[in-house]
Amino acid sequence: MASLGGFFVCLLVIGLDIAAGMCGIEAEIAQNKVKHLRMWIFECRNPSHEAYLLGLGAAGLLLLAHIIVNVVAASMCLCSQQPHHKASSNTQLTTACLLFSWLILVVGISMLGIGILANQKAKASCGVTHHHMLSIGGILCFVHALFSIAFYVSATSHTN
Repeated sequence: MASLGGFFVCLLVIGLDIAAGMCGIEAEIAQNKVKHLRMWIFECRNPSHEAYLLGLGAAGLLLLAHIIVNVVAASMCLCSQQPHHKASSNTQLTTACLLFSWLILVVGISMLGIGILANQKAKASCGVTHHHMLSIGGILCFVHALFSIAFYVSATSHTN
């Protein structure tokens, strides 16, 4: 029964991360549809409200997936009755996947945040180009799914 619950947690996290990634890529597409003028590294562009909302949705879904996998995996590890005196290879793998998932979360949220802020304004803004921030953030959501599932599986494997 516990493995069935773990399967559903994995499906939920993968679904949330894939939805976040798709929202990030769709936000980039919506952002590219607005009118802009580009000269070398400077650009003047109208903001896209659709890209703003999709970027916010992507960031929220990525954060939700990260919270779910960390809370569930941490509770499974803490409820384990097995003593851990040495750092086994499974513990090292769990720690590495946890660190990578946090790193990907921070970079992904930052990329999505830059894209969100670029589309938040009510009027056109000019400045240095911030191309592909939303799509890079969306791709990092897919990578986050891989490391989150690896973290969850390695964190819960010693409890069985």
